[in-house]
Amino acid sequence: MRVIDAAAVHAALPYPELIEALREAFRAGGDVPLRQHYTIPNPSGADGMLLVMPAWQAGRHMGIKAVSVYPDNPNQGLPSVIGAYLLFDARNGAPKAVIDGVALTLRRTACASALAAGYLARREAAHLLMVGAGALAPHLVRAHCAVRRYTKVSLWNRNAARAEELAASLRDDLNAQGAAVKVIEDLEAAVKVADTVSCATLSHEPLVQGAWLKKGAHLDLVGGFTPKMREADDTAVARAEIYVDTRAGAMKEAGDIVQPLERGVLTPERVRGDLFALVRDQCPLRSGPEAITLFKSVGFALEDLAAAELVAESMP
Repeated sequence: MRVIDAAAVHAALPYPELIEALREAFRAGGDVPLRQHYTIPNPSGADGMLLVMPAWQAGRHMGIKAVSVYPDNPNQGLPSVIGAYLLFDARNGAPKAVIDGVALTLRRTACASALAAGYLARREAAHLLMVGAGALAPHLVRAHCAVRRYTKVSLWNRNAARAEELAASLRDDLNAQGAAVKVIEDLEAAVKVADTVSCATLSHEPLVQGAWLKKGAHLDLVGGFTPKMREADDTAVARAEIYVDTRAGAMKEAGDIVQPLERGVLTPERVRGDLFALVRDQCPLRSGPEAITLFKSVGFALEDLAAAELVAESMP
């Protein structure tokens, strides 16, 4: 059994290749029980959470990811999300690899959003706004840039210094691709002109107001993974054509979907499709160039399995 560290994971998962691997995984399907959440009391700060996510494809591989989420960790110089992935051979149950779970999660989460954006964002989209400057943000920016030719990338974060650090890490690569990178302070003004808005925060209150979204925009909501977390308000949900990574997960776990459902702002019938339907051409795409699309992801263990397979296959 191999132990594969974060550097090897990142090297093994280029964004275009992983996006295609995810596309094929959702086309093929698999067995994915709903992930389990366990709250872990933390006397020294905010409570932590343990997430357990299994998945398997008969005759191929099975795996399980265990992830901890501790919101206060950045104050101690630690990532807020830490975990590991254990990959097995589904034909005989033999373990094949232990894989760094943080790197795997960052890559597959970003590429799931990019996979959806490849179907939903307008082909003419040229301005990407990234809301949040955490560990996931650079991967979301790069993954989105793998499916659309953005010429302008704007970055916003509550802590402007972290946004500046993110800009510095992205600028050389994106400038070479023809994209200018800029840190902005006025979130409202930036949302009003952005073609694609991607959010990766741990916010419990909406940051993006639906009234700000311009016609034709694509809104990518990634950060919230519990019913109490929100990144966009009810107006955004009311104005948009809604898509999710999976119906079972988003309608149970995503505050940006659960809360509007509870208040009657959203009905289940208005969720036009999930990633399974998108990649299989089984749902309508945006209704027109002025339609606003919204994609909400909470994470899905099939994505981890596909990424882990790609990592294992790339190892010499």
